[in-house]
Parts: sequence; C-alpha cells; structure tokens
Amino acid sequence: MNQKNIILTIVIAVGLGLVWFISKPSVQSNSTNAVSTKNSAVKLVSPSEFAERARDKNAFIVDVHTPEQTHIPGTDAVIAYDQIEQNLDKLPTDKSTPILVYCRSGSMSATAAKEIAALGFTNVYDLAGGTNAFKESNVSVSLAPDTKALGTVVYGDVATTTFSLTNYTPLPLKIIRVSTSCGCTKASVEKEELEAYESTTVNVSFDPAVHKDDTDLGELIRTIYIETDNPNFPNLESTITATVVKNN
Repeated sequence: MNQKNIILTIVIAVGLGLVWFISKPSVQSNSTNAVSTKNSAVKLVSPSEFAERARDKNAFIVDVHTPEQTHIPGTDAVIAYDQIEQNLDKLPTDKSTPILVYCRSGSMSATAAKEIAALGFTNVYDLAGGTNAFKESNVSVSLAPDTKALGTVVYGDVATTTFSLTNYTPLPLKIIRVSTSCGCTKASVEKEELEAYESTTVNVSFDPAVHKDDTDLGELIRTIYIETDNPNFPNLESTITATVVKNN
C-alpha cells in the first residue's frame, strides 16, 4: 500500500471514530438528568414567597433548626434537620403536600429539604436565609391554631386544650386582657409579657355543665379573645368546637 493510500485509510478511520463518539449514548448525561429531576422537588424561595405559600391551608410548615428557636407562626412540626427520616411519621402521608422547610439561616433547611425530597415528597420549599431573613419582612402577633376541635365532650366532664401565642415582632408585648365568649370556657396565658420573638402557651378549659342546664348541649363553638398592647395587632381570637352529649 503506497503512502497516499495509507494516509487516506487513516483519515477514514479517524472520521468514523468521531461519528461513533458523537452519536453514542451519554451515561453521564442521563445520570445528570436523573439528579436534576430528583432535586427539582426542592425549590429555594424568598421570605415573601414563603409567607405567601404559608397562607395555603394545605401547606405543611416544618422548623428543622437545632437548638429549638421561636417558630414562624403556623408551624406544624419541629424536626431536627439531621433526624428527618427517623421522624417520617410527623410528616404528611400525602407526599404531594406542599412542605415548607426553614431554619435560622438556611443551611440546615437546605440539608433537610433535600432529605425530605429524597423520601418522595414532590413539593418542597426551602426558605432562603431562614428566619433571619424572614423576620425582616414579616412581623405578626398570632394566636394559633385558628380553631381546635375538642370532639365529643360528655356533659359533666371538663375538656382542656392549648393554643400558642407568638410575638413575632422585634418589640416586647404585653397581654392586656384574656376573655372568652361564654362562662363555660376559661382561658389563661402562662406569660403576660413576651420578649421579641417569644411564644407562650394559652391554656383553655371547657365545662359544659357550668350553667347547670341544657344550654351547652349539642354542636357548640366558643371563642377565646386576647387583647395586646401592640397597636398593629390589638385583638386576637381563636375558637374551640365541641359536640356535647349527656350520658343516659
């Protein structure tokens, strides 16, 4: 074979090799797509978007910071960022539920959000900057939850429950007055003065037999009222519901 033919053969071989290399399936590309698809379940959101999504009653809000901090009002669960899988029972069973995750600065929540997504949850939102950023644009004084269902209460028994009162502002707060809509319901706060970003427990008791008659039988709603010295959040309220029955 002369030199010209040898050169031609080499050129053809190199060309065929390039065609094969370009057209072959890329394992690395497929792997990258798989990771991207998996991580797409986690969305980093701003404090304003987090607050907007938190107003969705279907959303489930999780504080993953350690040590425990004052929670964003409406928080549904508190789970350490490195204990997610061990506390799977605290998360919703429906894995399409929007899960809103936060910590103090955003580092712990980033780890936890990835773990929650890896467990199969498809709508996970991570608060960028954590509560440090959230506090700058979101202030509130809240009584949570909005309502507590006591279920069936037997006339003559006393049912009890608790609410959480949170001063999510940079200023101290004083509780001026605590009252209820009926004498059958009593409420009290464990602390009457709260520091900035501090919470306290509101203890509530319900005694349907207090009036000694049948006025508190059947389906009932009673309201708890709290007055504060914060001019932007002077009046708060939540309710309890109950079905009161008499034993035969």
